[in-house]
Amino acid sequence: MAEQRVENGGGLLERKVMVAIDDSECSHYALMWVLDNLVESITKSPLVIFNAQPPPTNNSFTAAALSSARMYCSVSATPEYTYTIQEQNRKLAFALLEKAKEICAGRGVDAETLTEAGDPQSTICDAVQRLNISLLVLGERGSGKIKRAIQGSVSSYCLHNAKCPVLVVKKP
Repeated sequence: MAEQRVENGGGLLERKVMVAIDDSECSHYALMWVLDNLVESITKSPLVIFNAQPPPTNNSFTAAALSSARMYCSVSATPEYTYTIQEQNRKLAFALLEKAKEICAGRGVDAETLTEAGDPQSTICDAVQRLNISLLVLGERGSGKIKRAIQGSVSSYCLHNAKCPVLVVKKP
């Protein structure tokens, strides 16, 4: 885990760096930014690369034609459907993390990867606390104010709730 050892009253503290990624161009840019700018911090020990798998929704909607109008009905997902979605999300997460690990290895950086299923906002903050992370790095999606207000922003949530400093990297 990307760490630096710092003297603290005779003891040594580990400084771990974690980059939270998804399949967006912004999170890829954040990973590249860390590899370019935090070289000294992350070459002494592994960097933690984290991915939060979105939870499957329990409801889906189906539309039925009714003359010129459509009627939408909520349909509960079957356990098999939910399992299939979870497996697909898990496979995508592992592929994404493997690609990130290859990028790091190409730069001479040892990376540890971790994925968990759940809401990205709380899952990232929980991992930060559990792993005793010293710096969390995220990419900024660049969503508009209205979309952020309705859906929320992972980076904004982490800025306010993570138990460590948070660096949000904005793609120019």
